[in-house]
Amino acid sequence: MDNEKILKKFDPEIFDVVKGETNREHSTLELIASENFCSEAVLAALGSVLTNKYAEGLPKKRYYGGCEFVDIGETLAIERAKQLFGADHANVQPHSGTQANMTAYFALANPGDTFLGLNLTHGGHLSHGHPINFSGKYFKVFHYGVNPETEIVDYDQVRKLALEHKPKVIITGASAHPRFMHFDKFQEICDEVGAYQVADIAHTAGLVAAGLHPSPIPYADIVTTTTHKTLRGPRGAIIMCKAKHAEIIDKTNFPGMQGGPLEHVIAAKAVAFKEAMSDDFKTYQKQVVANAKALAQELASLGYRLVSGGTDTHLMMVDLRSKNITGRDAENALGKADITVNRNTIPFDPQKPFITSGIRLGTPALTTRGMKETEMKKIARLIDKVLTNMGDANVYENVKNEIKELTQAFPLYAERRKIYDAL
Repeated sequence: MDNEKILKKFDPEIFDVVKGETNREHSTLELIASENFCSEAVLAALGSVLTNKYAEGLPKKRYYGGCEFVDIGETLAIERAKQLFGADHANVQPHSGTQANMTAYFALANPGDTFLGLNLTHGGHLSHGHPINFSGKYFKVFHYGVNPETEIVDYDQVRKLALEHKPKVIITGASAHPRFMHFDKFQEICDEVGAYQVADIAHTAGLVAAGLHPSPIPYADIVTTTTHKTLRGPRGAIIMCKAKHAEIIDKTNFPGMQGGPLEHVIAAKAVAFKEAMSDDFKTYQKQVVANAKALAQELASLGYRLVSGGTDTHLMMVDLRSKNITGRDAENALGKADITVNRNTIPFDPQKPFITSGIRLGTPALTTRGMKETEMKKIARLIDKVLTNMGDANVYENVKNEIKELTQAFPLYAERRKIYDAL
């Protein structure tokens, strides 16, 4: 990897940042549900000369010359995305999931129009209408939530709110909901009130691509997703839609929402989509779900309450109130033992969002390393050991030693770390 040698020589401080992060990713257990580890092939495209090219517009319709090669790369990404998800149309230029949602909303609605979105504290996302986000500032948003007893999306409440407020758009999908989203049920409600459905599958896109989660493609007008979570690609996003919305989506994204696309990232998205078409990827996604169920079941056996009683997907929400622990304290304690998680609100959470009563756990990153159910059960016990011995530095150190054995048995970026160490 000559690029690393060049970086080490020219900017040793940034080299140390890259090396340090690579070693951190290898030596810790990554349980943040929205994180994953992309392949060396994806990294190669990200670090390519494609970053040099300005390419405003779409393939064959650019505002700059010299785009013959990036046109090929972007076209490959578009066609692969359409094939992978069975979509009529795809735009692969959005820089992030929130930006993809911004394009979707402004393509279908005007500022001041009414939206329905999932409450953030019930598993929604900031860009689904939170007051501090653009989506809550530009649109009139009402939030649906989960049923207090089942902690699963309350479709009766969605319908009631839709009939009352007649929204222009109903936003579906979630960032912290462990159960399937039934996009067909949402579409029935949309059809009844004349609303558009925008489905945000940023978290479950890999599962959808592998046929392990209901797909919104047959139902929703527009589908957005990031490309770096369960899809295991580069940090970025795409928008898919029905053919009738193709022109307005493309025009709203550029020049409406952003300027020049990041062609090196788009090429990396194309690589990830090709990887996602393989049988190995489907096997990987099945293991992601199996691992999530194993981790959830073991935590439940140790006395932890899981929101909705378990998981259908890659993530779970752990309610820590019975342990008299806050999400913030759990996140900090686990971090000291080399287990990376994020605090998260649970439905009807009495704590403030910065503190929370829960943590969100996900299995995509650990599954990428090759870990399976046996390791998930062990990890659950390590989590419990830390949380039942809060503040005990000796316990933290013992857990770190056990984690070191795990990470060495399932190494990450081994060749890359070897080169870094030799420089």
